[in-house]
Amino acid sequence: MMISVANVAAYILEKSKPMTTMKLQKLVYYVQAMSLCRTGKPLIDTEFYAWINGSVSRELFNLHKGLFMIRRRDLQGVNPDEHIDEASKEIIDEVLIILGNETGNSLSERTHNEKPWIDARAGLRANQLGTTPITNQAMMQYYSANPIQS
Repeated sequence: MMISVANVAAYILEKSKPMTTMKLQKLVYYVQAMSLCRTGKPLIDTEFYAWINGSVSRELFNLHKGLFMIRRRDLQGVNPDEHIDEASKEIIDEVLIILGNETGNSLSERTHNEKPWIDARAGLRANQLGTTPITNQAMMQYYSANPIQS
């Protein structure tokens, strides 16, 4: 069973200090990539799009729209402990260990150098909003061959 992007984001924010929404978006994206590589299945019930500043979940964007920094309390009414099992927490925790000290900008730059984002941006101008999803298949194929590391 997949987990909502809100629950994954809330769990990340519980384990971390406040962060930029850009950083949260990228961490959630890499959690999905890690899950696809480890289990062959998506962990999060969302699609990611190749937006100008990297991968973005529209559902998560709608939760933090208008915010630059986000704190756990900004996601009121979301209780990840009710919805995230231990195996899923291990995947999220691993991503936080590997990438948790990165900035939102460095994670954005990272996605700009990776094939899933590049391919989904094909044919777009640099300042054009992307509407093509980054597929789970593209993520699994790329990150299986290029493991997520610091």
